[in-house]
Amino acid sequence: MGWLDWIKRGIQQLNRWIAGVGAVFLIPLMLITAAEVIGRNLFNLPIAGAVELSEYMLAVFILLGLAYSQQVKSHVAVSLFISRTSVRAQLVLNTITNLLSLFIFSILAWQGWVVGIEERTVSDMLRVPQYPFRLLVAMAAFLLCLELLIDLIETAKKLARRRS
Repeated sequence: MGWLDWIKRGIQQLNRWIAGVGAVFLIPLMLITAAEVIGRNLFNLPIAGAVELSEYMLAVFILLGLAYSQQVKSHVAVSLFISRTSVRAQLVLNTITNLLSLFIFSILAWQGWVVGIEERTVSDMLRVPQYPFRLLVAMAAFLLCLELLIDLIETAKKLARRRS
């Protein structure tokens, strides 16, 4: 096993672990939402800031699972036309898609970092600072870029094998 495989396994293991951390946020999200609905509908006592907390926890859950979703290829993909092309054409289109995605998410990681370190605002009701969530966008985009690089390298290897 080469150094590239070792790095790939490390990145994928990190992304699995981070997605697991994100999944933990579903439990308090579920409890807060249920308590808010019961309190508001049965006792006419809504929980102050419950919607805001739910929004933050949902954002954390989604962002921390983004790279793992790429790793296991669970993103929505429409392959109606691509499935009818040759394997080589599919690999070329996959390379183009990975390069475009890498470009977009690199910009997102960069700008997420720039905005995150400059952010000083807080939320309206609970006064939660916004910068950790902006920095989380940068981190999630960076981890997704790593997964896209892995995909790009694997696609390039397949293309090289098909040529020889």
